Amino acid sequence: MKTRSTCYRNQANRGWLLRAAQETRRLDLAVYAAIAATPTPSLDTGLGRLSRAANHSRLSIVSAAMLALWGGQRGRQGAKLGLASVAVTSAVLNLGVKPLVRRRRPDRAAQRVPLARHVRMPSSTAFPSGHSAAAFAFATGVGYAMPAAGFPLRALAALVAYSRVHTGVHYPGDVIAGALFGGALAQATSHALVGQRVRPAVGHAAIAERPRSALPDGDPGSDSIGA
Repeated sequence: MKTRSTCYRNQANRGWLLRAAQETRRLDLAVYAAIAATPTPSLDTGLGRLSRAANHSRLSIVSAAMLALWGGQRGRQGAKLGLASVAVTSAVLNLGVKPLVRRRRPDRAAQRVPLARHVRMPSSTAFPSGHSAAAFAFATGVGYAMPAAGFPLRALAALVAYSRVHTGVHYPGDVIAGALFGGALAQATSHALVGQRVRPAVGHAAIAERPRSALPDGDPGSDSIGA
């Protein structure tokens, strides 16, 4: 049987989690409201265009094409990993996460988001941000094969994520969660895809590099490998 102190501790933990969730939500709403209330006329048009350009992962597709054409073998591998990461991330979020959470989109009229910032309000639920998740998934997948390309692509992903808050279609928490989901799923996807190709080669190299004294009797050794 649970002791009375254990019951009190569990209740205290649940109470703390509830308060933390409520405070996090208030902070999320406050940041959204602060961004909406801050005049930024010189940024509004550019961020709106960036947000629209990221629809249906168009920025990622264009970037993948450029990497495949001019990035050599690593560029082609990075493009494949990036697009595969986007596909996996989109499937997991749209089929698994969004239907479970079902967070409503922000009310731009109530928050007085300037009309100059407006882009089309998606009909899907808000949490997590698909644009943010896809952008960070692509950047992480490419960075797995081409670390040098990962940094500018992550910077672009961060701008895409912010643009979704700036245009009023997402709360900050949505895009932060999207970035975390996208990065984590891309790491898992890239590791799975690259690991399948690398594992046999590593095993072969290990056999080839064993010292002759470590080979069993009758093993012809590395001299006969590939003969």
